[in-house]
Amino acid sequence: MSTLTGGPVVVGVDGSERATNAIAWAAEEAARHGVALRLVHACEVPLGYPGGIIDPQVLRTALEEQGRTWLAEGTRVARATAPDIRTEEVFELAPAVPLLVKESRQASQLVIGSRGLGGFTGLLIGSTSVSLAGRSLCPVVVVRGRTAEDAPPTEGSVVVGVDGTPVGEAAIAYAFEAASMRRTDLIAVHTWTDLLLEVAFAGGTDALDFSSLAEQAGELLGERLAGFQEKYPDVHVHREIRRERATHALLRAAKHAQLVVVGSRGRGGFRGLLLGSTSQHMLYHAPCPVAVVRTTEDEG
Repeated sequence: MSTLTGGPVVVGVDGSERATNAIAWAAEEAARHGVALRLVHACEVPLGYPGGIIDPQVLRTALEEQGRTWLAEGTRVARATAPDIRTEEVFELAPAVPLLVKESRQASQLVIGSRGLGGFTGLLIGSTSVSLAGRSLCPVVVVRGRTAEDAPPTEGSVVVGVDGTPVGEAAIAYAFEAASMRRTDLIAVHTWTDLLLEVAFAGGTDALDFSSLAEQAGELLGERLAGFQEKYPDVHVHREIRRERATHALLRAAKHAQLVVVGSRGRGGFRGLLLGSTSQHMLYHAPCPVAVVRTTEDEG
């Protein structure tokens, strides 16, 4: 049974090459789950545009024509990738983030390119990406390639960051299903740098027992994975327990991966994942698509 809802996969469309990569990725994902693909273009008329140069209505008409052209091109890309999927097109004169958040209410996943044009300019650079991933009501997938010019990889393992908390189980569930559907291995990464610091502050350096801390981290990782390994016996899991920063461990594991999955916030090595440096680092530097999975607990 899928961990996702039966809603459509929603993808942001803006005419950029990276958005085109995101459309193809989203089309394949919609086909895997047997749901529709909903292509969305948000077009915001610039504020303070000098009306004496061009009539505002003429500008709106031109922007709408361009947006609908991009949507039609996106639909062609999607059907070329997955001919049997159902597609829907949405055009709205609205800011990108609020529109995509609204779309996420009924979506199973929200997919966007790593950088865009038009209504999605700079969508994943800076505060906008944090806002979208922090407010979306479904998983958000940022489609990235090995380099800025590359299409996203289609081979390799799925990597998941395991923070050891119940809140993080949604990301683990997503990652197991993704690995199962792709018939590939899962790399579960857990770091314990923060735990080390907490022990040091509590009891001083004499309290540090690296072997004991590593053993505890291993037990915690095993506990978090146990139920999912029973549910997905076809998924071969590689466990990686690291005494280092979460970003370093995730990027190393993702070097040959096709997808990285993280929770929207966490504790341990992934504390404040989507609100601090770790999330921003992954969004800038991950060599493959990154899925950010929220839970109802994140809304508090």
